[in-house]
Amino acid sequence: SITDVMIWDALKNSLLVAVTSTIIATIFGTMIALALERFRFPGRTVLEAILFLPIIIPEITIGLSLLVFFSLSFQLIENFLGIRLVLGLPTVIIGHIAFCISFVVVTVRARVAELDPALEEAALDLGANEWRTFFRITLPLIWPGIFSAALLAFTLSLDDFVITFFTAGVGSTTLPLFVYGMIKFSVTPAINAISTLMLIASLMLVISALFVEQLGNQKKT
Repeated sequence: SITDVMIWDALKNSLLVAVTSTIIATIFGTMIALALERFRFPGRTVLEAILFLPIIIPEITIGLSLLVFFSLSFQLIENFLGIRLVLGLPTVIIGHIAFCISFVVVTVRARVAELDPALEEAALDLGANEWRTFFRITLPLIWPGIFSAALLAFTLSLDDFVITFFTAGVGSTTLPLFVYGMIKFSVTPAINAISTLMLIASLMLVISALFVEQLGNQKKT
């Protein structure tokens, strides 16, 4: 039926957005976490404050800010380059990255802060260069934190409604948006089933993230 096709399209959009934003947010979030924890540089405090904003301010504020940002950016691009851009999946992905990267930074940075510097110093003393030390010592030790951060980012992206609502355009309906659109008319068994599956999936992802983090702590001790 048409409804089934719409559900599958919304699910594919949700997975595409969640996977893409998770990969990008995890990569850049890990790099930022390492930089903030290991180096002192001008503007470090300002960067930390900016990264904490998506965690402490309401999602509706983030969504409105992103909508204004995209509107102004698209207007400037159209005026100077003659290219007309509209809201769609790319803007949703950018919005989710901006929202999720803060959680990745906080999670990974906590893991990096627990590392024993003596392990890396020993590797360097034994002749390993900085890159080899990172990939053979540092990365395996912080990997549980990175994996937990990725699962958390994926869960937040998959379930997000508010930011998606402000940044989505025609043809970029995700599963939360589809459910919201359907319940405005009536709550059907299909909606109940989708909501239940999303809840179960989210719980499983969160539990998996906690399990991986705990397993990493046990291995470290």
